[in-house]
Amino acid sequence: MNLAVQDIRHNGGRFALTAAGIGLLLMIVLGMGGIYAGLVHEATLLIERLDADLWVVQHATRGPFAEISRVPANLAPRLEAVPGVATARRFVSHTVQRERAGQPWRFAVQGLDWPGDRGQTLPLVAGRSLGQAHFEVIADQSLGLPLGERVRLGQDTYTVVGLTRGMTSSAGDPLTFFTLRDAQSVQFDLPGEAIRLERAARRARAGTSDLGLQQPALLERAGNAAAGLPALAPPSVSAILVTVAPGADATAVARIIAGWPDVSVYTRAEQRDLLLRGSVDRARRQIGLFRAVLVLVSAIIMSLIIYTLTLDKAHDIAMLKLIGARNRVIIGLILQQALVLGAVGYAIAWTLGQWIFPVFPRLVLITPPDLLLLAGIVLLISVAASGLGIWKALRIQPNIVLS
Repeated sequence: MNLAVQDIRHNGGRFALTAAGIGLLLMIVLGMGGIYAGLVHEATLLIERLDADLWVVQHATRGPFAEISRVPANLAPRLEAVPGVATARRFVSHTVQRERAGQPWRFAVQGLDWPGDRGQTLPLVAGRSLGQAHFEVIADQSLGLPLGERVRLGQDTYTVVGLTRGMTSSAGDPLTFFTLRDAQSVQFDLPGEAIRLERAARRARAGTSDLGLQQPALLERAGNAAAGLPALAPPSVSAILVTVAPGADATAVARIIAGWPDVSVYTRAEQRDLLLRGSVDRARRQIGLFRAVLVLVSAIIMSLIIYTLTLDKAHDIAMLKLIGARNRVIIGLILQQALVLGAVGYAIAWTLGQWIFPVFPRLVLITPPDLLLLAGIVLLISVAASGLGIWKALRIQPNIVLS
């Protein structure tokens, strides 16, 4: 007959409530780890999916996902001339917030260098990749746009031709994928009045310059659309994604590009590391501290509960000692109860997590290493929590039965 099982049956209600409370605490500990894993997954997802060997960004910046990066669009042909470079794709990234159905509507816009990049590497769950140079978009399902939906952004209307799942930015915003020109149109969209005022200001500046005074015909050109000005460079992009040719050394190619004074270059691993050590690092440390506090609270609560249960069994423990039971029998009774309490709490935490975590607004990613780590933590907590009860049990004198 197992004494621990018999005692649990005798105090079933108290044990069940205690296990439920421990389970809720452990579920939060598990969720904290899942939230951090989700942050890392979302932060690095696009870097992996875009499948670029090198990221060429504005000099002395850390890339478009860490800070603002602007490089000229005509940098791509220059990079393609570097030995070992197979392709150089222009890339634009920015965030848009609009209002839809009376609610804030926020998403991240990614511009792909069509036709070389049509979004064929994206994990589509419905629809297709971008098939034309304008007015098509691939959106994540979390944005709430069905396939075929027409969305007006700026002066143009875009049709949803493809849907992805789980594609979100490091801020948790759904990702949308446009062609490069469409993404820039959304980014630089201005009201008609603002465009008119800018053209008038441009004409006024030209009229006061020596060039405008000597060549009056330039004043008419200054009042036209910006795209019609021959001296105006095309809009800048966020980064250039370089794919290294098969057999070429990516490190050697990066070393050549790094010698240019106007850009910085990072490998895929370096870009990922910069992102994790930047925006994600503080969240990681904060979640780690919360997790440590919760583990400590769980250990204290379990210790107090085991100690209280030991006090309730003081008469029974004294009787066992009086009839000659060895200390290892008493130690086993308390230790087994602590282990059972931890195991039941762990099972409750895992079961509740399967139901609750999917409805969180951000991804909670529970991985097998997280489950194993929590199991190890629960084992240590259970053993440590039983120590206070064992200490009290060994100090109980058999003669209290006679008092």
